[in-house]
Amino acid sequence: MQLVLDLAKSINENKAHNAFFIKEKYFTYGDLVKMVSGIRQLIRSGTQKEEKQIGLILNDDLETYAAIIALWMEGRAYVPLNPKSPSDRNHKVIKQADIISIIDSSGKAVYPEFNTIASKGAFGSETDLYPVSTADTELAYIFFTSGTTGEPKGVPITRGNVTAFVEAFWDLGIKIDKDDRVLQMFELTFDLSVMSYLVPLLKGACVYPIPNDKIKYNYIFELMDEHGLTVALMVPSILHYLRPYFEEIHAPDMKYSLFCGEALPLDVTQEWSRCLPNAEISNVYGPTENTIFCTSYIFNRKKPNKEHNGILCIGKAIKGVETIIIDDKNNILPQGEKGELCLAGNLLTPGYWKNKEKNKEAFFIADHNGSQTRFYKTGDLCVEDTDGDILYLGRIDFQTQIQGYRVELSEVEFHVKAFLDKINAVAIAITNKIGNTEIGLVIESGEMDTGKLFEHLKEKMPTYMIPTQIRFVKEFPLNTNGKTDRKALAKAF
Repeated sequence: MQLVLDLAKSINENKAHNAFFIKEKYFTYGDLVKMVSGIRQLIRSGTQKEEKQIGLILNDDLETYAAIIALWMEGRAYVPLNPKSPSDRNHKVIKQADIISIIDSSGKAVYPEFNTIASKGAFGSETDLYPVSTADTELAYIFFTSGTTGEPKGVPITRGNVTAFVEAFWDLGIKIDKDDRVLQMFELTFDLSVMSYLVPLLKGACVYPIPNDKIKYNYIFELMDEHGLTVALMVPSILHYLRPYFEEIHAPDMKYSLFCGEALPLDVTQEWSRCLPNAEISNVYGPTENTIFCTSYIFNRKKPNKEHNGILCIGKAIKGVETIIIDDKNNILPQGEKGELCLAGNLLTPGYWKNKEKNKEAFFIADHNGSQTRFYKTGDLCVEDTDGDILYLGRIDFQTQIQGYRVELSEVEFHVKAFLDKINAVAIAITNKIGNTEIGLVIESGEMDTGKLFEHLKEKMPTYMIPTQIRFVKEFPLNTNGKTDRKALAKAF
């Protein structure tokens, strides 16, 4: 409740300042006030009070961001729906989340079969910023990530979770005020977007989203050069695209440069640091299940940095987060021993949305510091050094990060096998020439025309999950356990 009150206070006190820069146009906090007020009226008149989760069509406009704030002020949660994602996938999300109503600022309703709240131009005649009383246990949003069986996996995050994250963020010592210009490079289905719009709005700063029709790294370059961005949270893969232009980038205005969502290479970070002479550069880490990010490590410009195989350390837990490293029997390991990183604390989701089986797999109770504590298994292989810093060693399961999105490789395989019918296929994370991760597909067959297969995949999965390279192998190699040897197949790329 207090977080939404703080947000309302900031918006109301900064009416004359710019809140967003969207598609080359500035919108003030005064514009945001009118839009939030107008959409609140539409929510009250167009939905039932019992509807807690409201779908939100994502467009490049002020209405989309205003709708998030309006929903929070009305005690509701938002479920983001990218209109460019496969319709079949969005319908699965809508069904799972029990969505009845959808806020949509499109000129024409994307899903007219549902109760559509048309928010385009919804300016309110009166200021309506006082939020309804809502418990911290109520949801703020549900984000759906890749699932192993072709079904999106819902991660609900409570208002208390978001509040705990914001408190932990400020505890890092980051200072933002109304003069700051903050990058928002993420699609709103990605939880890193929450930090990128919420933190600046709480301080009266201006948010700079990247429009869908822009090439991200080009637009970031433009914003840094023409608008002097001061704060930026990015995925490391962006640096690989920007690397050829590092000699042209000089951004003395940048105060804070944060990276999350993928492993951060130390060598690229060192080169990047010369582009931002005055910035504090941080490698932050965290899965969607633990609200945005939950560990932090500050890059040191003058001394050697902690790393493993060239990957920068992910640091220590932020305020309100507990970390342990376990073996395959859930036993807590001492410092210096490799194992699976597990997380607990105020940022942790209540559990996957309506998914008891997955909850049993991913969460467990451990006796930690004298109390029974609920932990989440991240699937990340890590080790904690004697200083308490955590080093990321890689994944222990069949997940990967593509453009910051977590992808279950088994979901890619599920859709491929469903189309090929009785033909085996394996999806593998591969590294391309510029150092970014892509998905390679190996099919146990002679060469075939895959045109219709890829048409099928585009109907079932977001673009970032579509394999970019394909190989054919007549017979898959097996390892000593009699399982498909994925490491051997990876050599085909």
